[in-house]
Formats: sequence, C-alpha cells, structure tokens
Amino acid sequence: MSVFRRMRDITVANLNERLEQSQDPVKLIDQFLHSTREEIGEAERLYQQYASHTKQLQQQVNQATAMRNKREEQALLALKAGEDHLAKLALQEKIIHEEKLEQYSGLLETSQQSLFELENQLNELKIEYQTVYSKRQFYAARMESLRLQQRMNQRASAYGGGDVPKMFGRLEDKMTDWELEAKSLSDLRRMGQEYAVQAGETVATVLEREMARLKEKLNNDGRKE
Repeated sequence: MSVFRRMRDITVANLNERLEQSQDPVKLIDQFLHSTREEIGEAERLYQQYASHTKQLQQQVNQATAMRNKREEQALLALKAGEDHLAKLALQEKIIHEEKLEQYSGLLETSQQSLFELENQLNELKIEYQTVYSKRQFYAARMESLRLQQRMNQRASAYGGGDVPKMFGRLEDKMTDWELEAKSLSDLRRMGQEYAVQAGETVATVLEREMARLKEKLNNDGRKE
C-alpha cells in the first residue's frame, strides 16, 4: 500500500471518529471535503507531471530503439562492403544504444506503473469525494428537518399547542376573578354607606332622647318652685 493510500485511510478514520463526537457534522464534512478537493488538485498536478515524465522516457526508449536498429543495419552494410572497421564502429554505437534502451526501458516501466497507480488513487479520491458529498447533502437535509422540527416544537410550546378552548377557558377564569373582585369592592362600599346611615340614625335617636330628658328635667324643676 502506498504512503498516499495510508494517509487517505487515516484521514477517513479520523473523520469517522470525529463525526461521532461532533455537534455539527455538516460543518465537519465540509472541512473534510475541502481538504479532499485540495488533495485531488495536488494528485492531478502530480499525475500531469508523471504523465509528462513518462512521455519523455517513452521518447528516449523509442530513440534508443531506432538508433540501435539503425546502427545494426549500418554494420551489416559495412560488412557486405568489406569495411570491417566501419562495421565495428557501428556495432559499438549499437551497444551504447542498447544499454541506453535497457536503462530507459526500466525507468519507463517504473514510471508507467506509478502513473497507473496514481491514476487509480486519483479515481478513488474522486469517488470518495462524491460519496462523502452525497452523504453531506443527506445529512444537511436531515439537520434542516431537525432544525425546523425544533422551531415547530418551540412554537407549539409557546402557544400551548394551539388549544383555543383552553386559552379561552383561562380567560374566563381570569374575568370571573375580576368580576368577583369588583363585586366585593361594591359590597364593601354599600356596607360602608349603610353603616353611615345607621350611625346617623343612632346619633339622632340619642339626641332625641337627650332632648326629652332635658325637657322632663325642666318640667320637674318648675313644679318644685
């Protein structure tokens, strides 16, 4: 497994662990998607560099193959012409190009394998991004549903669940209390007035009694004289 793949596995493992403890999973997923987009961009740039390098190696292999074949043909022509010295020079260059071909063929094979692996990893990254993005949309929808449900519950709680009969029942009780209070005050005022009248009647009676007593006293004193 490549270092790149191990790093991605660790990142996903951390995401799973952090999601279990997060109060805002959508925000955490957005952070993961952002870092994944950056990794995709880096992987694509690396892929382009690898592709360009592989193309250059392929050109070196093709050039070495062509020069090897060309020097071998030239060596054959020199031998046919009896030019052994020229044939040896051509064969020496052929050996040099064969060595170059072997070296660049090894580099090309390694580069092609790396390019193939990087392409697979890049495709996995893109699939992973799309998968997590789809999950993000789903969880965002669930979070919005939960938020709206909470607002609805708060509204129902604030307004007593929309129970109109109970609302007017409480108003009736309140108004009844106000009416009883007003009646009590009215009764107190009436009792005060009645007391004042009674008090006035009592004072008049006392005065009449005193007047009668004084008149009787005067009459008695007149008789004594």
